[in-house]
Amino acid sequence: MRCVPEFSLFLRSSMSAISEDLNELQPSILSYVKDLPNLCSLAGLACTVLAIYFSIVGVYYAVMIAMVWAVAFDWADGLVARSMAGRSGSDRVFGGQLDLLIDIVSYGVAPAILLLSYGEFAPVLLPVAFVVIAASAIRLSYFSTYGLSGGAKYTGLALDNNNLVLVSVFLLESVIPSGVFALLLPVTAVGLAALNVSQIKTPKLSGNPRNVYLLAFYTCGISGIYIWKLW
Repeated sequence: MRCVPEFSLFLRSSMSAISEDLNELQPSILSYVKDLPNLCSLAGLACTVLAIYFSIVGVYYAVMIAMVWAVAFDWADGLVARSMAGRSGSDRVFGGQLDLLIDIVSYGVAPAILLLSYGEFAPVLLPVAFVVIAASAIRLSYFSTYGLSGGAKYTGLALDNNNLVLVSVFLLESVIPSGVFALLLPVTAVGLAALNVSQIKTPKLSGNPRNVYLLAFYTCGISGIYIWKLW
């Protein structure tokens, strides 16, 4: 019977040795920062931080520039990742998780703060801000669970479209009466949130390199328009 505790001791020491070996193989957290796709993702996050800052201080044309560049970097990271050979499985998993976490900030939190700021932080807009962020969180959770429908299409409108639509709609800000636009903006945001969590099937536009280049032209063009408006 003494062999049983001896075997347990041997088993525990073996498991401890395996665990130590795995820890030695496990890369450091910051080692993933040097991965080029992750750098693109972090550049998009930096644009989102700028968008939040300019929303708070009320420079809305600068917000639009930052928001569209956040999408551009988000699409670019996928294009760069697909063009790189030799990325490990952990690189892909880490990059995917980083992308999802940044998306909730870029396409949920940033638009919500924009709506609150443009509405002078009126309490009545708090439910709208909640709906925008909650829809983003639900949408991303669903995607991380089920992935693409049929391997090719999203279920629900992809969140990056939120920024693209809002940036385009904001072009009307100087054209229609301010009171009308102040209503149009939250209505548009709620409509997008409803599409985010709907069962509609939408194509993965960022998966096509041609669309990434088209977005690059759109980003430069829309940035030029808003830079002109800032002057």
